[in-house]
Amino acid sequence: MKLAFSTLGVPGLPIPDVVRLAATHGYHGVELRAHPEEPVHAGIGAAERADVAAEFKAGGIEVLGLAGYARVAAPGDDEPVIDEIRRLLDLARDVDAPFVRVFPGAGTDQSPEEADATAARRLGTAAEYAADLGVRILLETHDSHRTGADAIRVLGLVGHHHVGSLWDVMHTWLGGEQPSSTYAALSPYLGYVQVKDIASAEDTTPLPLGTGVLPLAECVEVLSRHGWDGWLCWEYEKRWYEAAAPLPGLLGAGREHLCRLLNDAA
Repeated sequence: MKLAFSTLGVPGLPIPDVVRLAATHGYHGVELRAHPEEPVHAGIGAAERADVAAEFKAGGIEVLGLAGYARVAAPGDDEPVIDEIRRLLDLARDVDAPFVRVFPGAGTDQSPEEADATAARRLGTAAEYAADLGVRILLETHDSHRTGADAIRVLGLVGHHHVGSLWDVMHTWLGGEQPSSTYAALSPYLGYVQVKDIASAEDTTPLPLGTGVLPLAECVEVLSRHGWDGWLCWEYEKRWYEAAAPLPGLLGAGREHLCRLLNDAA
Protein backbone atom coordinates (compact mmCIF):
# COMPACT_ATOMS: atom_id res chain seq x y z
CA MET A 1 0.00 0.00 0.00
CA LYS A 2 1.08 3.56 -0.66
CA LEU A 3 0.92 6.34 1.91
CA ALA A 4 -0.42 9.88 1.60
CA PHE A 5 -1.60 12.72 3.79
CA SER A 6 -4.30 15.33 3.31
CA THR A 7 -3.65 19.06 3.16
CA LEU A 8 -6.54 19.44 5.62
CA GLY A 9 -3.72 18.94 8.13
CA VAL A 10 -1.64 21.86 6.83
CA PRO A 11 -4.25 24.56 6.07
CA GLY A 12 -3.20 27.05 3.42
CA LEU A 13 0.34 25.69 3.05
CA PRO A 14 1.90 26.59 -0.35
CA ILE A 15 2.20 23.67 -2.75
CA PRO A 16 6.04 23.65 -2.88
CA ASP A 17 6.08 23.26 0.90
CA VAL A 18 3.47 20.49 0.74
CA VAL A 19 5.56 18.58 -1.79
CA ARG A 20 8.71 19.01 0.32
CA LEU A 21 6.89 17.74 3.43
CA ALA A 22 5.75 14.61 1.61
CA ALA A 23 9.19 13.90 0.17
CA THR A 24 11.02 14.60 3.44
CA HIS A 25 8.83 12.25 5.47
CA GLY A 26 8.56 9.40 2.98
CA TYR A 27 5.00 9.76 1.75
CA HIS A 28 4.15 8.74 -1.80
CA GLY A 29 1.31 11.17 -2.37
CA VAL A 30 -0.92 13.96 -1.12
CA GLU A 31 -4.69 14.45 -1.05
CA LEU A 32 -5.41 18.10 -1.87
CA ARG A 33 -8.28 19.83 -0.09
CA ALA A 34 -10.06 21.60 -2.94
CA HIS A 35 -11.45 24.72 -1.27
CA PRO A 36 -11.07 28.49 -1.85
CA GLU A 37 -9.08 28.69 1.41
CA GLU A 38 -6.42 26.52 -0.19
CA PRO A 39 -3.92 27.01 -3.04
CA VAL A 40 -5.74 24.44 -5.22
CA HIS A 41 -9.45 24.84 -5.95
CA ALA A 42 -11.79 24.95 -8.94
CA GLY A 43 -11.35 28.72 -9.34
CA ILE A 44 -7.65 28.67 -10.26
CA GLY A 45 -6.60 29.13 -13.89
CA ALA A 46 -4.81 26.95 -16.40
CA ALA A 47 -1.33 28.29 -15.61
CA GLU A 48 -1.74 27.70 -11.87
CA ARG A 49 -3.02 24.18 -12.52
CA ALA A 50 -0.03 23.42 -14.72
CA ASP A 51 2.30 24.75 -12.03
CA VAL A 52 0.73 22.45 -9.42
CA ALA A 53 1.11 19.40 -11.65
CA ALA A 54 4.71 20.33 -12.46
CA GLU A 55 5.60 20.91 -8.81
CA PHE A 56 4.38 17.46 -7.81
CA LYS A 57 6.03 15.77 -10.78
CA ALA A 58 9.37 17.47 -10.07
CA GLY A 59 9.18 16.38 -6.43
CA GLY A 60 8.37 12.77 -7.28
CA ILE A 61 5.09 12.95 -5.33
CA GLU A 62 1.67 11.94 -6.64
CA VAL A 63 -1.54 13.92 -6.29
CA LEU A 64 -3.74 11.19 -4.81
CA GLY A 65 -7.01 13.04 -5.18
CA LEU A 66 -9.02 16.19 -4.68
CA ALA A 67 -11.13 16.41 -1.53
CA GLY A 68 -14.14 18.30 -2.81
CA TYR A 69 -17.28 19.36 -0.98
CA ALA A 70 -20.10 18.55 -3.39
CA ARG A 71 -23.01 16.98 -1.50
CA VAL A 72 -24.60 14.56 -3.87
CA ALA A 73 -27.69 13.65 -1.83
CA ALA A 74 -28.50 17.20 -0.71
CA PRO A 75 -32.01 18.57 -1.31
CA GLY A 76 -32.47 20.92 -4.25
CA ASP A 77 -31.87 20.99 -7.98
CA ASP A 78 -29.47 18.53 -9.57
CA GLU A 79 -27.68 20.88 -11.94
CA PRO A 80 -25.68 22.97 -9.41
CA VAL A 81 -24.38 19.79 -7.77
CA ILE A 82 -23.48 18.17 -11.09
CA ASP A 83 -21.77 21.37 -12.24
CA GLU A 84 -19.72 21.46 -9.03
CA ILE A 85 -18.60 17.86 -9.58
CA ARG A 86 -17.70 18.58 -13.21
CA ARG A 87 -15.56 21.54 -12.18
CA LEU A 88 -13.74 19.31 -9.69
CA LEU A 89 -13.25 16.66 -12.36
CA ASP A 90 -11.74 19.23 -14.73
CA LEU A 91 -9.39 20.36 -11.97
CA ALA A 92 -8.43 16.75 -11.20
CA ARG A 93 -7.55 16.10 -14.83
CA ASP A 94 -5.43 19.26 -14.95
CA VAL A 95 -3.40 18.43 -11.82
CA ASP A 96 -3.12 14.69 -12.62
CA ALA A 97 -5.34 13.52 -9.75
CA PRO A 98 -7.08 10.16 -10.32
CA PHE A 99 -9.85 10.73 -7.75
CA VAL A 100 -12.38 13.35 -6.68
CA ARG A 101 -14.00 13.03 -3.25
CA VAL A 102 -17.68 13.96 -2.74
CA PHE A 103 -19.89 13.85 0.35
CA PRO A 104 -23.38 12.34 0.68
CA GLY A 105 -24.90 15.30 2.56
CA ALA A 106 -28.55 14.23 2.65
CA GLY A 107 -30.98 16.50 4.46
CA THR A 108 -32.85 15.48 7.59
CA ASP A 109 -36.20 15.96 5.85
CA GLN A 110 -35.41 13.38 3.15
CA SER A 111 -36.28 9.71 3.42
CA PRO A 112 -33.30 7.37 2.99
CA GLU A 113 -34.82 6.15 -0.27
CA GLU A 114 -35.16 9.68 -1.64
CA ALA A 115 -31.61 10.59 -0.58
CA ASP A 116 -30.17 7.43 -2.14
CA ALA A 117 -32.02 8.01 -5.41
CA THR A 118 -30.94 11.66 -5.56
CA ALA A 119 -27.29 10.80 -4.97
CA ALA A 120 -27.34 7.95 -7.47
CA ARG A 121 -28.98 10.07 -10.16
CA ARG A 122 -26.41 12.85 -9.84
CA LEU A 123 -23.46 10.49 -9.60
CA GLY A 124 -24.68 8.52 -12.60
CA THR A 125 -24.91 11.70 -14.66
CA ALA A 126 -21.46 12.89 -13.60
CA ALA A 127 -19.95 9.43 -14.17
CA GLU A 128 -19.96 9.73 -17.94
CA TYR A 129 -18.04 13.01 -17.74
CA ALA A 130 -15.62 11.46 -15.25
CA ALA A 131 -15.04 8.52 -17.59
CA ASP A 132 -14.19 10.86 -20.48
CA LEU A 133 -11.54 12.53 -18.28
CA GLY A 134 -10.17 9.32 -16.77
CA VAL A 135 -11.03 10.38 -13.19
CA ARG A 136 -13.07 8.46 -10.58
CA ILE A 137 -15.62 10.07 -8.27
CA LEU A 138 -15.47 8.64 -4.75
CA LEU A 139 -18.38 8.85 -2.32
CA GLU A 140 -16.95 9.18 1.19
CA THR A 141 -18.43 7.33 4.16
CA HIS A 142 -19.56 10.50 5.91
CA ASP A 143 -22.51 12.39 7.44
CA SER A 144 -25.84 10.93 6.22
CA HIS A 145 -24.17 7.81 4.74
CA ARG A 146 -21.61 7.06 7.42
CA THR A 147 -21.12 3.31 6.96
CA GLY A 148 -20.22 1.01 4.11
CA ALA A 149 -23.73 -0.40 4.26
CA ASP A 150 -25.10 3.12 3.73
CA ALA A 151 -22.74 3.89 0.86
CA ILE A 152 -23.43 0.75 -1.14
CA ARG A 153 -27.13 1.57 -1.26
CA VAL A 154 -26.11 4.47 -3.49
CA LEU A 155 -23.19 2.85 -5.32
CA GLY A 156 -25.27 -0.19 -6.20
CA LEU A 157 -27.84 2.06 -7.85
CA VAL A 158 -25.16 3.88 -9.86
CA GLY A 159 -23.34 0.80 -11.13
CA HIS A 160 -20.59 2.70 -12.96
CA HIS A 161 -16.86 2.00 -12.72
CA HIS A 162 -16.03 5.71 -12.48
CA VAL A 163 -18.04 6.09 -9.28
CA GLY A 164 -16.53 4.40 -6.25
CA SER A 165 -16.08 4.72 -2.51
CA LEU A 166 -13.71 6.43 -0.09
CA TRP A 167 -13.55 4.65 3.28
CA ASP A 168 -13.13 7.12 6.15
CA VAL A 169 -12.32 4.82 9.07
CA MET A 170 -13.57 7.27 11.70
CA HIS A 171 -17.06 7.55 10.31
CA THR A 172 -17.61 3.83 9.82
CA TRP A 173 -16.40 3.29 13.41
CA LEU A 174 -18.72 6.01 14.70
CA GLY A 175 -21.50 4.27 12.76
CA GLY A 176 -20.84 1.04 14.68
CA GLU A 177 -19.57 -0.93 11.68
CA GLN A 178 -16.73 -3.44 11.98
CA PRO A 179 -13.80 -3.06 9.55
CA SER A 180 -14.46 -6.51 8.07
CA SER A 181 -18.07 -5.52 7.33
CA THR A 182 -17.03 -2.19 5.82
CA TYR A 183 -14.49 -3.86 3.55
CA ALA A 184 -16.98 -6.50 2.46
CA ALA A 185 -19.44 -3.77 1.49
CA LEU A 186 -17.02 -1.38 -0.19
CA SER A 187 -14.37 -3.64 -1.72
CA PRO A 188 -15.85 -3.70 -5.26
CA TYR A 189 -15.88 0.11 -5.23
CA LEU A 190 -12.94 1.07 -3.02
CA GLY A 191 -10.76 3.92 -4.28
CA TYR A 192 -8.68 4.60 -1.17
CA VAL A 193 -8.86 4.66 2.62
CA GLN A 194 -8.62 7.68 4.94
CA VAL A 195 -6.95 6.85 8.26
CA LYS A 196 -6.87 9.02 11.37
CA ASP A 197 -7.08 8.74 15.15
CA ILE A 198 -9.22 10.31 17.89
CA ALA A 199 -9.62 10.04 21.66
CA SER A 200 -13.27 8.95 21.72
CA ALA A 201 -16.63 9.23 19.98
CA GLU A 202 -17.24 12.36 22.04
CA ASP A 203 -13.83 13.95 21.38
CA THR A 204 -12.86 13.80 17.72
CA THR A 205 -9.87 16.13 18.04
CA PRO A 206 -7.18 14.62 15.79
CA LEU A 207 -4.41 12.66 17.49
CA PRO A 208 -1.14 11.14 16.26
CA LEU A 209 -1.78 7.81 14.57
CA GLY A 210 -1.85 4.92 17.03
CA THR A 211 -2.59 7.02 20.11
CA GLY A 212 -6.39 6.95 19.96
CA VAL A 213 -9.28 4.51 19.77
CA LEU A 214 -9.81 3.94 16.06
CA PRO A 215 -9.28 0.33 14.84
CA LEU A 216 -6.42 1.12 12.47
CA ALA A 217 -4.66 -2.21 12.99
CA GLU A 218 -7.86 -4.11 12.20
CA CYS A 219 -8.49 -2.00 9.09
CA VAL A 220 -4.98 -2.58 7.74
CA GLU A 221 -5.19 -6.28 8.59
CA VAL A 222 -8.46 -6.66 6.68
CA LEU A 223 -7.08 -4.81 3.66
CA SER A 224 -3.86 -6.84 3.69
CA ARG A 225 -5.64 -10.17 4.12
CA HIS A 226 -7.63 -9.48 0.97
CA GLY A 227 -4.59 -8.36 -1.02
CA TRP A 228 -5.76 -4.77 -1.41
CA ASP A 229 -2.83 -2.61 -2.49
CA GLY A 230 -4.25 0.90 -2.76
CA TRP A 231 -3.64 4.07 -0.76
CA LEU A 232 -3.83 4.87 2.94
CA CYS A 233 -4.28 8.62 3.36
CA TRP A 234 -3.86 10.30 6.76
CA GLU A 235 -6.61 12.88 7.12
CA TYR A 236 -5.52 14.96 10.11
CA GLU A 237 -8.27 17.52 10.65
CA LYS A 238 -6.12 20.42 11.81
CA ARG A 239 -8.30 22.92 9.91
CA TRP A 240 -11.24 22.21 12.22
CA TYR A 241 -9.22 21.86 15.46
CA GLU A 242 -6.81 24.75 15.91
CA ALA A 243 -5.57 23.38 19.26
CA ALA A 244 -4.39 20.14 17.66
CA ALA A 245 -0.63 19.65 17.39
CA PRO A 246 0.87 20.79 14.06
CA LEU A 247 0.91 17.97 11.51
CA PRO A 248 4.45 18.43 10.09
CA GLY A 249 6.03 17.31 13.36
CA LEU A 250 3.88 14.17 13.39
CA LEU A 251 4.33 12.98 9.82
CA GLY A 252 7.47 10.92 10.38
CA ALA A 253 6.06 8.97 13.32
CA GLY A 254 2.74 8.58 11.49
CA ARG A 255 4.44 6.96 8.50
CA GLU A 256 6.41 4.66 10.81
CA HIS A 257 3.21 3.61 12.58
CA LEU A 258 1.47 2.78 9.32
CA CYS A 259 4.52 0.84 8.12
CA ARG A 260 4.50 -1.17 11.36
CA LEU A 261 0.82 -2.00 10.87
CA LEU A 262 1.51 -3.07 7.30
CA ASN A 263 4.45 -5.23 8.37
CA ASP A 264 2.43 -6.83 11.17
CA ALA A 265 -0.40 -7.59 8.75
CA ALA A 266 1.86 -9.04 6.05
